[in-house]
Amino acid sequence: MPVFSKLTFLLLPAVLLGLCAVPAQSQDFIRVSYGNDFMSVGSGARALGMGSAHVAFSGDVTSAYWNPAGLVHVQDLEVAYMHSERFGGIVGYDYGAVALPVPGSEGRLAISFFRQGVDNIKNTLNAWDRERNRPRENPNDYITEFSAADLAFLLSYGSPVNEQLSWGATVKILNSRIGPFADAWGYSLDVGATYRKGGYLFGVNLMDITTMMKFWTVDANELRALETEFGDEIPVGQNEIILPTVKLGAARMFQFGDVSLVAALDTDLRFENRRTYYINMGSMSIEPHIGAEAGYMDTIFIRAGLTDFATDQSSSVYASPTLGAGLRLGAFDFDYGFSSFAGVSSDLGFTHRISLRFSLARM
Repeated sequence: MPVFSKLTFLLLPAVLLGLCAVPAQSQDFIRVSYGNDFMSVGSGARALGMGSAHVAFSGDVTSAYWNPAGLVHVQDLEVAYMHSERFGGIVGYDYGAVALPVPGSEGRLAISFFRQGVDNIKNTLNAWDRERNRPRENPNDYITEFSAADLAFLLSYGSPVNEQLSWGATVKILNSRIGPFADAWGYSLDVGATYRKGGYLFGVNLMDITTMMKFWTVDANELRALETEFGDEIPVGQNEIILPTVKLGAARMFQFGDVSLVAALDTDLRFENRRTYYINMGSMSIEPHIGAEAGYMDTIFIRAGLTDFATDQSSSVYASPTLGAGLRLGAFDFDYGFSSFAGVSSDLGFTHRISLRFSLARM
């Protein structure tokens, strides 16, 4: 019989601890922090290379996430796809989107899809013999696999007010699923605006302005072994409320012959009483993002930035550096982004993103 370490049988209960915040039937709500934090990964490797400073600067199909007002710069059909791996490849992240002008109007429409998940998690609930306090005979026959994943669907619209000012909005639907054990549905609305004059760009995106509400359900039958084999109670909890986030951005564009340069600064204002970030004002946390991009002949791009500013127990301030590169060939943009974790998160490995964008306007 294969040898199964005790850690193997502890893994699933550890994953299921997350269900303690999941409701079975109650319709009461609790405020949560990091409830939709998987969305903070964003869209496009270009943004990662610039430290995620993209609220004022984005002007393509990826704007549906960063600031839907930036969609007004989409001239024709655009399609984007990105794959990212985090925490040493444990967490996979995929993003896809399409944007196009709305016939007969100045508006732009975009549809985006996000998925972040951990796959192939071993379900060992039924492989443990409680009476003998050891694995069952032939435990592989009782072990299955499942995924813990978050998905999001975005429907976005952007339109100009005049030559400098534009606005946009995004309807957002989220689904969180922990294998067959529990899942949740949530919805909210984002509203954004951009102002551009000369080489100066300003943006604001009010994310989850309606407050994100997530409604959880638990399949008690799938968790019955947690009660019968391990003597634990089947988790119950509350539905979740996620407070709005204000994303502010400013950027400056320069042109020196064939060389272009962009410097950008974003600030995320969150009201979830987060305490891990180095600037706090009461329950509001302030999360800066700094980025720059240099381009040559609108073909080759190099990017750098700083993000994830945080402190450790000694109050030392750390930031995660980011790097990136891009290549534009006709209608296609190929982008790569890299980030390394710093400070108290330095053992979480690296983040790599590769994205592809197609623009019919450049055909």
